Amino acid sequence: MPRVARVKSRSGIYHIMWRGASGQEIFHDDDDRMNFLEIIRKVKRRFHLKIYAWCLMSNHVHFLIKEGNEPVSDTMKRIGVSVVKVYNFKYRTTGHLFQDRFKSEKVETDQYLLTVVRYIHQNPVKAGMVTRVDEWKWSSCLAYYKDPSAAFPDLIDQSFVLSRFANDLVRFKGFNERANDDQCLDLTSAMCRLTDDEGRAVIVELLGTGVNIAQVKSLPKLERDPILRKVKQIEGLSQRQAAIILGVSASLIFKA
Repeated sequence: MPRVARVKSRSGIYHIMWRGASGQEIFHDDDDRMNFLEIIRKVKRRFHLKIYAWCLMSNHVHFLIKEGNEPVSDTMKRIGVSVVKVYNFKYRTTGHLFQDRFKSEKVETDQYLLTVVRYIHQNPVKAGMVTRVDEWKWSSCLAYYKDPSAAFPDLIDQSFVLSRFANDLVRFKGFNERANDDQCLDLTSAMCRLTDDEGRAVIVELLGTGVNIAQVKSLPKLERDPILRKVKQIEGLSQRQAAIILGVSASLIFKA
């Protein structure tokens, strides 16, 4: 069956989401994240992309970009090939890293663009990794906040977004941190979400007879982390759900 062509954005701006194949982790350490961002920076400079927001999670990434002097599909393919090459060389592995094609949605109004910026920055908060947007190092939030610890601050084209707030950083922060029910392109649109009961049943099956759910949180780290890594790869189960089912923090699962 032929692939359906992507719908072109009149503004040239797209919200991009890329997830690991079968939900696998894309990044195993900070070096992986730095390598990924360095590739993005090189492609941005060469093909004149505009990047308005980004966030790296463990098994997926979000970008809000305006295509440069080539179609966005060509740019993402270029990035993907480079990332996979570096990953496979580092880990001496082969095969796919990303799940099929990247997901995208067009962004054609200022209002929705700002919503997507906020949504991307709040991804780690809503996933239970941190309690505040500025506690997550691997997003563009710290660059917007002029934090000296920001990773790759030159990736972000801030002026376009901040001009919508009359360049008032306090106003932008208020918007960026406001509680909301924003529904943007997300993993839920890419896979079927398990209910908590379904997720619990899958975890029980994964554990087998050797250990039960209640015991996982009390296991030594060397025994617990391999289990948590397997749980993270369960299709359709969020890390927040897994944390609730196992009685551990979401950050513990994320770091496993």
